[in-house]
Amino acid sequence: MAELPCAEPLPRCSGRFTISTLLGAEEAAGCEGTQLSGSSLCTRTFGYNTVDVVPAYEHYANSRGVGEAGRGRPSLADLHSILKPDPGHLRVPLPDPQRSNGLPDAEEGAGEPSSAPAAEPVRFGWVKGVMIRCMLNIWGVILYLRLPWITAQAGIALTWLIILMSVTVTTITGLSISAISTNGKVKSGGTYFLISRSLGPELGGSIGLIFAFANAVAVAMHTVGFAETVRDLLQEHNSLIVDPTNDIRIIGVLTVTVLLGISLAGMEWEAKAQILFFLVILVSFINYLVGTVIPASAEKQAKGFFSYRADIFAQNFVPDWRGPEGSFFGLFSIFFPSATGILAGANISGDLKDPALAIPKGTLMAIFWTTVSYLVLSATIGACVLRDASGSLNDSVAVGSPGCEGLGCSYGWNFTDCAQRQSCRYGLSNYYQSMSMVSGFGPLITAGIFGATLSSALACLVSAPKVFQCLCKDQLYPLIGFFGKGYGKNSEPIRGYMLTYAIAIGFILIAELNAIAPIISNFFLCSYALINFSCFHASITNSPGWRPSFRYYSKWAALFGATISVVIMFLLTWWAALIALGIVIFLLGYVLYKKPDVNWGSSMQASSYNLALSYSVGLSEVDEHIKNYRPQCLVLTGPPNFRPALVDFVGTFTKNLSLMICGNVLIGPSKQKVLEARQASDGHTRWLLKRKIKAFYTNVLAEDLRSGVQMLLQAAGLGKMRPNIVTLGYKRDWQAAAPQSLEDYVGILHDAFDFKHGVCLLRLREGLNVSRVPQAHINPAFGAAEHPDGNGAGGRAAPSTSIDPEQQASTIFQSQQGKKTIDIYWLFDDGGLTLLIPYLLGRKKRWGKCKVRVFVGGQINRMDEERKAIVSLLSKFRLGFHEVHILPDINQQPRPEHIRRFDELIAPFRLNDGFKDEAAVNELRHGCPWKISDEEVHRHRAKSLRQVRLNEILLDYSRDAALIAITLPIGRKERCPSSLYMAWLETLSQDLRPPVILIRGNQENVLTFYCQ
Repeated sequence: MAELPCAEPLPRCSGRFTISTLLGAEEAAGCEGTQLSGSSLCTRTFGYNTVDVVPAYEHYANSRGVGEAGRGRPSLADLHSILKPDPGHLRVPLPDPQRSNGLPDAEEGAGEPSSAPAAEPVRFGWVKGVMIRCMLNIWGVILYLRLPWITAQAGIALTWLIILMSVTVTTITGLSISAISTNGKVKSGGTYFLISRSLGPELGGSIGLIFAFANAVAVAMHTVGFAETVRDLLQEHNSLIVDPTNDIRIIGVLTVTVLLGISLAGMEWEAKAQILFFLVILVSFINYLVGTVIPASAEKQAKGFFSYRADIFAQNFVPDWRGPEGSFFGLFSIFFPSATGILAGANISGDLKDPALAIPKGTLMAIFWTTVSYLVLSATIGACVLRDASGSLNDSVAVGSPGCEGLGCSYGWNFTDCAQRQSCRYGLSNYYQSMSMVSGFGPLITAGIFGATLSSALACLVSAPKVFQCLCKDQLYPLIGFFGKGYGKNSEPIRGYMLTYAIAIGFILIAELNAIAPIISNFFLCSYALINFSCFHASITNSPGWRPSFRYYSKWAALFGATISVVIMFLLTWWAALIALGIVIFLLGYVLYKKPDVNWGSSMQASSYNLALSYSVGLSEVDEHIKNYRPQCLVLTGPPNFRPALVDFVGTFTKNLSLMICGNVLIGPSKQKVLEARQASDGHTRWLLKRKIKAFYTNVLAEDLRSGVQMLLQAAGLGKMRPNIVTLGYKRDWQAAAPQSLEDYVGILHDAFDFKHGVCLLRLREGLNVSRVPQAHINPAFGAAEHPDGNGAGGRAAPSTSIDPEQQASTIFQSQQGKKTIDIYWLFDDGGLTLLIPYLLGRKKRWGKCKVRVFVGGQINRMDEERKAIVSLLSKFRLGFHEVHILPDINQQPRPEHIRRFDELIAPFRLNDGFKDEAAVNELRHGCPWKISDEEVHRHRAKSLRQVRLNEILLDYSRDAALIAITLPIGRKERCPSSLYMAWLETLSQDLRPPVILIRGNQENVLTFYCQ
């Protein structure tokens, strides 16, 4: 750690210091014995006056991207580079040790200045916030009205099995949600937040939307359950308001309106109401347990209650299936919804003091205590009440009376007649209100039913808007952002409350939810399945970021929980399961199509990395084969947005087929270019993604262009996924450019061949470079005169230039080509690359209507034979090229005016040495290797005239083509000057309207007609 001087006491100013302040002293010294000892600076750096800082919470808060500097921590440049006094360069916030415990003063993101301190939001602990809320949501009318009946049907043993099977699913889910919620700071959004941040926006968004909707409909379900109970009480007293159906609607609307008022009053009032409901339910339980030990009256005995009896327990221990629902899975489907509700606490994660502690502890404790209550209720009522009883006091008989059958006879009651005719009105199998009958005071059980239904309705009324608010803020779906606004100190989603209220009212007015209820249960099960899958997937990917502090989970148990949740969906109602899965898949497809710009570090990203790594390593073990050859291109674009046509050309034939890397060489001092390279990289990648180009972007820092391209040629790619073709733009300004840039450009082509790469040059009549930046920002290797018409192999982005992905220039390769021709001049055998690239272009929709013509050289007296040979060869390649033309006049003498134009083209670059010997020429050419000697002009005369003649042929045959592909001539290294070689390329491709691509493979086969 480099120490900075502390000769003078540093002023404490709002807990901050600057580098310029530290640079003011002259020699390093410790803080002990000075006025600095005990200051925030010395506390932060354990007694030394230094820029470096000790670890602190705020350095890691709100950091998302890899490499993103934490707030308050000096950057690597601040520690590593030479510091220059700059008052605004670095200001490091220091916590005051007298008032700080190392934790942030406020929630992240709330750092905006305010004239008045914000009101402290209400936060709940694990008991009030999670455990009580979950227990209330798990307990429901099934506990009071259906569990005794299930016990009568399945028997105590199988009822316990049903309970334990259901609890197994919820416990595994509870363990999974505990692991996920302790793997980092949990914010508001509950189930949606946990799933979306684990599995990504695709599955998270779909489950968040249906989960919020399911909770909204569940409000109506629980409210209707309450309304039906009230309606039954009114019917018993002949006090109906209107009629049975409309009474449910009236009572339901009034009830949900009162619940909405409680919710709008704030989470504090809602929590108080939940505690009231919890106490009511506890009192009803105690009332029931007390009732089981009170000696039964004659009226209760007539209804089948005889207090605890071993023989009653033994009879009710085994099943007695009755009716159409009398099967194990039939009863399981009825009971399972009563075990759900474990997410009620997680759904208000934003209102918890410490979600990472409260969610695991509260959820698992709620599951434990509700399970105990279910088991106790089943065992106690099964030990006290007969399955069948008439309820008539006239059925009392003497013990042992003849003709009396059944267990009731031993207690002095003859229920034989109604049991045989299955007309008994009472008993566990027939009377849903058995708990009320057994209890010490019946109305308290009714109060418990009210508390269970209303608490569940209130919990769902709070959960739905909280989850939906987080979904709205993430903007994964259109038209829902309006409901994401929060109000008050707790950021209450009032608009979400009103939407939930409207949905609940709509379903309450139906007053018949039997068709909707199975779908709601399946929606909740979808959530359970995805929570378990999230835990499994995060564990199986081995991501270093998966470090939950809750250790009591198993990835295989989570996978089992996910699987069994899906199985239970189909066991409950198969058609509802199909509907739920269909909705999830539809919403998943929408998010996959839209590709929202979010980065949550999901396990799907980790899985993508694992797959890519595994396949890349596996690919290295596979030997190459010609049949699997793919043109993998290193495209020397410079900044890709400068040369969109070059990007589109290569992207057209490599999309979904092969590798494309856009390379950029940044020239200049590395100290200045490091930051520019890092900043520009992300912008260029976004530009490529916006243009829907499937390519990588990479840049290198180099002293000159050629050395930078050499780095790319050697280092670009990974394993077998390495470029085998170098693609670059034609250098149109080569005559006016700096001579050294001309030498570098041709040198790049030689380097590509040296590294066994193919080469592809693209020339457009209007040029490639569409940039409008100052000349100083263009790569000097292509000359200061390069302008929008100019182009080249690579450039460097201006330091002040920001890449806007929305600015997308249109190019010829983005338009439909119609019924034109793609003309291939396969003049020399390069292994077939000259044929392959146009073939791949022709497979694309925009080029699909173009007819491909192949031109080859030949002799006039053997035209038919040579044409048949080429047609036969092309048919074996299965390329679908059928129109072949033989060019017998390639070696004819060009027109004199065209020869004269070529001579004028190379005249500025000639030495005019008068055919001196090689040593004298080398002496004259010292320092300017691009110069052409008279002997070299003479030696390459035939090849030069061939380029002139080929240009005449191209103008004759392909003036109106959509694209011209021609074999690239090769100049021998150190024997052909760069200016002469560029004169060949210029002459060959000049005056042509269509795009021209000059292609040369590495002389190894890329096409084969064998099948092995």
